[in-house]
Amino acid sequence: MYKAQNNGKMSLEQTACEDLKAFERRLTEVIDCLQPATQRWRIVLAIMTICTAIGAYYWLIDPATPDVSFHQSLINHPFFTVSSLMLVILFITGIHKKVIAPSIVTARTRLVLADFNMSCDDTGKLILKPRPPPPSVQQMNYS
Repeated sequence: MYKAQNNGKMSLEQTACEDLKAFERRLTEVIDCLQPATQRWRIVLAIMTICTAIGAYYWLIDPATPDVSFHQSLINHPFFTVSSLMLVILFITGIHKKVIAPSIVTARTRLVLADFNMSCDDTGKLILKPRPPPPSVQQMNYS
């Protein structure tokens, strides 16, 4: 549509293409940088969940548990008490958001890109959608 001018400047389409490439590079860089931290948080969450489950199992099979108060039962099982408190603290500090951080970034990016007939995959690569056809005269009359 636009032709390159003789003075060496890029056309509007070339500039837009370069901007999209730069945006895509930055988006993939951000998502790639989130992956290692996300993996670490997933490992921490898995370990704490397993520890809490094991502690709960031993707490529940203990024959003294029904005979003592809840407070004394928690004191008798410090592994379960500490692991469950740590799990609660992790959820209060937002581990449930940290383990899915790349998904949150891509979902919000897709929401914004939808206005421009674009989307992105889970790695941050842009997906250009075809332009919608212009509204016909009949559609405009009935609207």
